[in-house]
Amino acid sequence: MHRYFTESHLQLRNRVRAFAQESVVPVARELDASCIFPWENVRTMGEMGLLGIPVPGEYGGQGLDYTSYILAVDELARFDASHAITVSAHTTLGSGPILEFGTEEQRAHYLPLLASGRVLGGFGLTEPGAGSDSGGTRTRAVREGAAFRINGSKIFITHAGVGEIFTVTAVTDSERGAKGISSFVVTKPSVDAEKARSLGLGPGEGELEYIPGVRSGKKEDKMGWRASDTRELLLEDALVPQENLLGEEGRGFVNFMRTLDAGRIGVAGLSLGLARGAFDAAVRYTAERRQFGRPLYDFQQVQFPLADIATAIQAGEHLTYHAAWLKDQGHPYTKEASMAKLFCSELAMEATLKAIQLMGGAGYSDDFPVERMARDAKICEIGEGTSEVQRLVIARHVLREALGA
Repeated sequence: MHRYFTESHLQLRNRVRAFAQESVVPVARELDASCIFPWENVRTMGEMGLLGIPVPGEYGGQGLDYTSYILAVDELARFDASHAITVSAHTTLGSGPILEFGTEEQRAHYLPLLASGRVLGGFGLTEPGAGSDSGGTRTRAVREGAAFRINGSKIFITHAGVGEIFTVTAVTDSERGAKGISSFVVTKPSVDAEKARSLGLGPGEGELEYIPGVRSGKKEDKMGWRASDTRELLLEDALVPQENLLGEEGRGFVNFMRTLDAGRIGVAGLSLGLARGAFDAAVRYTAERRQFGRPLYDFQQVQFPLADIATAIQAGEHLTYHAAWLKDQGHPYTKEASMAKLFCSELAMEATLKAIQLMGGAGYSDDFPVERMARDAKICEIGEGTSEVQRLVIARHVLREALGA
C-alpha cells in the first residue's frame, strides 16, 4: 500500500513508463542534440490521454486527479525532461488557467482541443523586464469597443512556436499596479502546422480562429530541455475580442499567481523524475563497473552518496505528492508547492552532478544520459520562480503562521 497512490495511479505510472522506455529513450539523445520537437511522441501522448489528465471528461480530458498528472510528469522526466515539460507546460500553464478561470463558453471552445493534444497550449507571463517581478508587466491592452488592442512581448515561453492557444497577461489599468493586470486567451498558428497536420494534429476546419498580430519570435538555443520548444511570443496590435478576457478584468495577476502555485508542483514532479533517472543510471553503472577487482558499488565512498540521493528522493516524493494531495483535497497548498519545488529542483541538480561524479568520465560523456539530465536540471531551479523566490514565499507563510496572522 502507498500513502499517496491507488492501484489506478500505479497502473498509469506503468503505462507511462512503458511508453517512455519504448518511444522516448531511443530518441531522447538525438532530439536533445538536434533541438527537434518530438511531434510523433506528442501525438502518442495525446492518444494516451497524457495531455488532458486532470481535465474533466465533459471537456475531452481524462477527469483524473492532480496526483495522476504529477505522476505522469515524474515518470516521463525519469527518462527525458523535454517530454515531461511538454506535458507539464501544456497541462498546468496551457489548459489550467482556462479550466480554472474561464467561462463555460471558453472551456467548451478551447479545452477539447487542448485535452486531446491536437493543439498545444502555453502561458505568457515572463517579459524582458518582468521575470521574478511578475507585477512589472509592460504588455498593454487598450480597450477598443468590444475588443482590446494588445501590444507587448513575452519571453522564454514554452510552446510559443509549436503551440496555438495561450493565456497571457497585459496591463489594462496602469494606475492600479498589479491590480490593473488582466489575462486573455490569444491564438496563433503553429510554426510546424504542416508537420502537425501530417500526423493528424491541429484544429479542424472552423474550430479555432487565429488572432492577427500574435506570432512567435526567436527560438531559444538552450542549455537544457533542448527538445522542448521555447521562444518569444509577440503581440503586435493584436485585436483580442472582449470574450477572450480570461476571468475578471484586473484579476490577471492574482489568477496567474495561483496558476504558478499549481505549476510549481509540476516542476517538483519533473525535478523528482530527473533525480530518479540520474540515480537509476548511477546505480546501474556502479554495479557493473569494476575497479581494483570489485564492483564500484562495493566501495563505501560510492555507497554513501547513493544513500544520500536515495534518502533525498524519498523526502522529495513526500513533499511533492503531499502538495498534490492538498490541491486534490481543495486545501491551501501555496507554501507546500514552493517547498516541493525548492527541494526537488535543488535535489535534481545535486543528484545529477553526483551521478556524473560517481560515473567519472563516462558520466561526463553523452554515452550516458546523466550529462543531459544535469543540463536539464538547472532550469528547474529557475523556471516557475527561482529558488530565491521560493524561499521568499515559504518564509512569508512561515512567519504568518508563527505570528498567527
